[in-house]
Amino acid sequence: MNWIKSIIHTTSAGIESVVGGLLNIGINGTQIEDEADFNDFLEHNKEFWDLVDDELIEQKKGGTKVIFYLADNEYLSENIANVKGMLAFLKSFDTDGKFGELTLETESVCEEDWANNWKKYFKVLEIGEKITICPIWENAPETDRIVFKINPGMSFGTGTHHSTKMCIEELEKIIKPGDEVLDIGCGSGILSIVSLLLGAKDAAALDIDPNCIYIAYENAGLNGIYEDKYTVLSGNVLSDDALFAKISHKKYDVVEANIIADVIIALAPKAKQLVKNGGTFVTSGIIINRADEVEETLGKYFKIEKIKQSGEWISIVCRNY
Repeated sequence: MNWIKSIIHTTSAGIESVVGGLLNIGINGTQIEDEADFNDFLEHNKEFWDLVDDELIEQKKGGTKVIFYLADNEYLSENIANVKGMLAFLKSFDTDGKFGELTLETESVCEEDWANNWKKYFKVLEIGEKITICPIWENAPETDRIVFKINPGMSFGTGTHHSTKMCIEELEKIIKPGDEVLDIGCGSGILSIVSLLLGAKDAAALDIDPNCIYIAYENAGLNGIYEDKYTVLSGNVLSDDALFAKISHKKYDVVEANIIADVIIALAPKAKQLVKNGGTFVTSGIIINRADEVEETLGKYFKIEKIKQSGEWISIVCRNY
């Protein structure tokens, strides 16, 4: 079935009335894109990123949009007419124009494209000398390399980012049979699962997003790894003392953190407590203009052994002495 993506252009002040009007004519499941909210979110959550993609900023420009989908069936014309009638009603009493344009924009979307188009950009990928990443919709290649099967979902990491690649390349050199590993900011579980495939004895992984628990466990299962050697937790290790207590009952041979500069800086003293003497702290996700700051902080707690750049991103490998 095809769907009609429908966009009503309004303002922040008009959101409630537009959504209420849609509910009155039997349309729910709306998505709100509000430039003002987006800018406010960026301003008040700076600790979670160093760089916001220009394409995303451009996408969020253009005021406020209320987005919903209509089935392209025999009721489509009637539904669109009802939406236009609702907008005309709102315009009739919005004499000062506080609700903005109140115009309707539509475009056809194929259901298959909507759900699966992103997959065509994610193919089998070789990283370093040992690892091949293979999405589950691709046939696993015949190879002597270690094949990591992954179902990342549309919102989680696939291993293609510079920072993830650099981490995997370093883990190929670092991981030894029997190592105990901790992955902080695990996302879809790539680094911790790859560590297990490289010979680590067990791994714990955690992420601030609770959805990562399901995704990481699913990806582990795809690779024959289960909860007897893999544990996934959710929470903010910087502020959740109970979570830190849960992961710090032992120390780890390798701690991995592919996140952002501010979090790595804040994490450094805790990481010092988590890494065994002689163990390794592998960090990445550091935008190049923050590298000196991160290096300076990590140098207070660890011996910096290697700094690597790929594109605009930096990875830093440290040893705990």
